[in-house]
Amino acid sequence: MKLERFKKCSDIARGLEKADFVLKDAKIVNVFTEEIIEGDIAIADGMIAGIGTYKGIREKDLKGKYVCPGFIDSHLHLESTLVTPKELISQAVLCGTTTFIVDPHESANVAGLAGIDYILRETEEVSANVFVMMPSCVPATGIDDNACRITADMMEPYLKNERILGLGEVMDYISVVEGDPQMHEKLQLFERRVRDGHAPFLQEPDLQAYVMAGISTDHECSEFAYALRERRNGMTVHIREGSAARNLKDIVQGIVEEHMSTDGFCFCTDDKHIEDIKREGHIDHNVRKAAALGIDPVHAIRMATIQAAKCYGLSRIGAVAPGYQADLLVLDDLEQAAVREVYYKGQIVKAENACPVHTCPLELKNTVHVKAFTRDKLKYTGSFPCHVILMEEGQITTKDIMEEEICQDHLEGNGKIQKIAVVERHKHTGMVGVGFVKGYGLQCGAAASSVSHDSHNIIVIGDNDEDMELAVRELIRTQGGYTLVHSHQIYETLELPIMGLMTDMGFEKANQKLEKMIQKAHEMGVPNGMDPFIALSFMALPVIPEIRITPRGIYSVTGNAFYT
Repeated sequence: MKLERFKKCSDIARGLEKADFVLKDAKIVNVFTEEIIEGDIAIADGMIAGIGTYKGIREKDLKGKYVCPGFIDSHLHLESTLVTPKELISQAVLCGTTTFIVDPHESANVAGLAGIDYILRETEEVSANVFVMMPSCVPATGIDDNACRITADMMEPYLKNERILGLGEVMDYISVVEGDPQMHEKLQLFERRVRDGHAPFLQEPDLQAYVMAGISTDHECSEFAYALRERRNGMTVHIREGSAARNLKDIVQGIVEEHMSTDGFCFCTDDKHIEDIKREGHIDHNVRKAAALGIDPVHAIRMATIQAAKCYGLSRIGAVAPGYQADLLVLDDLEQAAVREVYYKGQIVKAENACPVHTCPLELKNTVHVKAFTRDKLKYTGSFPCHVILMEEGQITTKDIMEEEICQDHLEGNGKIQKIAVVERHKHTGMVGVGFVKGYGLQCGAAASSVSHDSHNIIVIGDNDEDMELAVRELIRTQGGYTLVHSHQIYETLELPIMGLMTDMGFEKANQKLEKMIQKAHEMGVPNGMDPFIALSFMALPVIPEIRITPRGIYSVTGNAFYT
């Protein structure tokens, strides 16, 4: 802190000068002592100057309402929200999230460093703190078919950017535990910074080796028993509640039942669409749900604030205390965490201050490059019995099951088994992987997406080849998006021209299309507890157990091998 600023704030703290702004008569959540302290909050130059009794040039009487620090999303991918970064942040901040720890590995897999630069540039002038973790696994694994490859040498210049906090989620745990030189070069580059994990269902010896490599967080826990194992190994667990993966209930219930300390736990969304944010909230939803499940509301607020800040070394964010940035939430009560007002650096954030949608640079459009696609490429050429992907409601994990015989030309309308395919869309390779899926339920049509974690090839599920071909060709035409085909006609398409991941048409228009498509997909048989497009987007991610599909074919995650 510069001396001039310190002197000003010191005079205010000692009552020698008026504050720029004072929030009067607040019930302040102290995240250090877990107390509720009554008093005024003096603010100057965007910082908290003092807690006590103060006068200000401007004052606002809160009349006993609660004030807590702004919430922190410990891990998210802005690209996975479908809208532009500024539009997403402008909505989430109204829910009380004032700090975002962003991993742009989705855009990096499509556009390399240009994709990372886009996320950095688009989050510079927003009413929130946006920090970035450098994508560690581009591609996610050695068997992925993405557009780009990022090495440690390419990462090094970004260390000078003060908004780069550390290394993003390390998905390729095999390279970590087996000591792959290129992976460990990246880990060593970020030795003095946070290194995020992505470690679902590791066996104990592998988990211990993974932690030994310096990886300190994980957001992939779907059950309390595994979260407990990670805590025992010293990891910080980011409890995820997004649009596809909803893990909060199981983990929080375990914490409550075992009377376990909430230290070492934070909240994240990972992937949460803007329509879900508008419907139920952002990190405020996590806080409410945790409190409803039995976590003390103050502990839930600590998990959403100071614990996340300490995890990422953010020394002046996450508390209502002198010297901390004045990112503040006014709440009606603690249990419901209903956010009445949001302050960022001491200035109130309003909906009308939302950031405009900017035109995307042309180089980040036109990223769908498919070689000579024909319907014949959708034919399954493997043998029987065959491995089938079983999708589960509310989870992004899958089960590996066997089917003795499937007649692929007579699937239409049965609702039990559908065909799934992934079409490589970056380098004109012509590769198409084909398999079968259960649990999706779609009848008399097809659904396709260019959002297909993390390589973002075109993924399609359907019960007949004609509709699947029509869906793939539609996404080639639009250069990315979601599309739904019913009875051999395109029902609707949501265009996502920015890297095939995001739209620049604005949320309202995009959401009208998406709501219509989701409703229709459920009418066509997709279970109500499954988001048809988000669930689809994870079926090609070969780091989530048990079984996935890639352009190279059906892949056993647990067996680390392709099925022939």
